[in-house]
Amino acid sequence: MSFLEKLLDGVKLEWKTLGDDNFVQIANSGRKPVKSELRIPGKIPYYGANNIQDYVDGFTHDGEYLLIAEDGTASIEKYSIQYAVGKFWANNHVHVLSGKSLLNTRFLYHYLQIVNFVPFLSGGGRAKLTKAKLLEIPIPIPCPEHPKKSSEIQQKIVAILDTFTELTAELTAELTAELTARKQQYSYYRENLLNFDEREVKHLPMDDQRVGEFQRGKRFVKTDLLSKGIPTIHYGEMYTHYGTWANETKSFVSKDLVKNKNLRLAQKGDVVIVAAGETVEDIGKGTAWLGNQGVVVHDACFSYKTSLNPKFVAYFTRTKQYHDQIKKHISSGKISAINAKGLGKTIIPIPSPEEQERIVSILDQFDILTNSISEGLPKEIELRKQQYEYYRDLLLTFPKKSELSEQYGTENNRDSSIFKRCQ
Repeated sequence: MSFLEKLLDGVKLEWKTLGDDNFVQIANSGRKPVKSELRIPGKIPYYGANNIQDYVDGFTHDGEYLLIAEDGTASIEKYSIQYAVGKFWANNHVHVLSGKSLLNTRFLYHYLQIVNFVPFLSGGGRAKLTKAKLLEIPIPIPCPEHPKKSSEIQQKIVAILDTFTELTAELTAELTAELTARKQQYSYYRENLLNFDEREVKHLPMDDQRVGEFQRGKRFVKTDLLSKGIPTIHYGEMYTHYGTWANETKSFVSKDLVKNKNLRLAQKGDVVIVAAGETVEDIGKGTAWLGNQGVVVHDACFSYKTSLNPKFVAYFTRTKQYHDQIKKHISSGKISAINAKGLGKTIIPIPSPEEQERIVSILDQFDILTNSISEGLPKEIELRKQQYEYYRDLLLTFPKKSELSEQYGTENNRDSSIFKRCQ
């Protein structure tokens, strides 16, 4: 017998709607939207449809409430439900409600997490939940004829789910802190390993003929990208997909496109450097191309043919000393960009090939470790969230009215003295 079956064994269950008497109180009066430029800064959270938008002076409500998006929610599949305690300011994009005598507000909050809101929404692309439709949402009430018993059952379920919520939040915070610490450690060693005394190691501009040569790619668009063909790097993928090196690509283009547009390719050992984007911080990052086949380069990137270890160069393009140099050459606007002349003025240290290889070997190990953590920790966090959701759904999956009737032959199609959770 499951925990829920034991908890509910021998008690009645009734399905009510939120609009039934003595279940919820709608506290929408007092909601007041204020334009961001007119809000007075303070410590009181200002809630909209998608959580806290600001912190202001003053409040519209004080107590324990649920805030359910009225419109403008980010996703109808996972409808916005917020839990607020104490003083807060609610604008007119949220319904403000609380449970009354027979309904624990926190129990209602947890239960609404598993409700499918889609049948209650209107408004097409901008989902809208009217007050009338909100009050039609069904809610299971255990043992309604004994308020004390009902309250005890709801509180036990709430205690378990609150514990899972707290543990999941703690684990997420710990794993996130671990990831941040490892990234900071990696950044520290990268900066130090690539910082040389100019009296001991030669430093030259990147466009010095003894060091390297830049070549801008040629234009193609996202609609040209294919799932197979000639390996291709689009500049947008440099921000989301590529790290310090690559030997295969996410995207491809056709041979005909390469021929007809005379597209330019980076060869094995070249470094692809992104030269345009929305953020100044990301511009200039390089990826060493180690694939045996040439790779087509977008015109918002440069291929950099160099006598240096390509991975050494790629790591260098992720250092502070490099970005401090190129910032002055980046033109800002809707899209920020840098040209080959600006990149070429950057001074890069030229240690011996053996020293370059040693540094690359060390940073490769850090890169592997950090990427492993970067991939592994989010997966671990997601698994813990899934575990919480599993137990939440298990605890809050009550038999529907029709199921109770089929199992126990109830005439009013809504309750039974003894029932089991629907398998």
